[in-house]
Amino acid sequence: MTAPSVPDAPVRFPTKIAVLLRDDLEPWQGLNVTAFLSAAVSAAVPEILGEPYADADGTPYLATFGQPVLVLTGDRDTLRAARLRAVGRGTPVAVFTADMFATGNDRDNRAVVAAASGDELDLVGIAVHGPRNGVDKIVKGARMHP
Repeated sequence: MTAPSVPDAPVRFPTKIAVLLRDDLEPWQGLNVTAFLSAAVSAAVPEILGEPYADADGTPYLATFGQPVLVLTGDRDTLRAARLRAVGRGTPVAVFTADMFATGNDRDNRAVVAAASGDELDLVGIAVHGPRNGVDKIVKGARMHP
């Protein structure tokens, strides 16, 4: 999904992608969670991917998101509140829990999420995609990742 093109006009997308990370993660954990959650958004909303790239030599490269990904941080309560707001608004949300760091595979990741109620999830990250104002309300209280 691309924004309308007007020469020299700032690009403003109608939707927003936001990844919200817990503020106590190690750097490698934050990168890992961001990658996993971004993949979930692209799988759920493939039309937000841009066109594939190619360099001047004609070497092809994979497509990436056609819009920026906002990466935010917040404490445990901020993540819980954001998940609740997303669910309450009917906005699809991807989750990553602390237990998922120890599994090493998708089947076990789903099992650790299924073992807890939504309120009991030990969230370390969530991702959402939706209308700009809706996403802003979901991630309210979070701050830009340093």
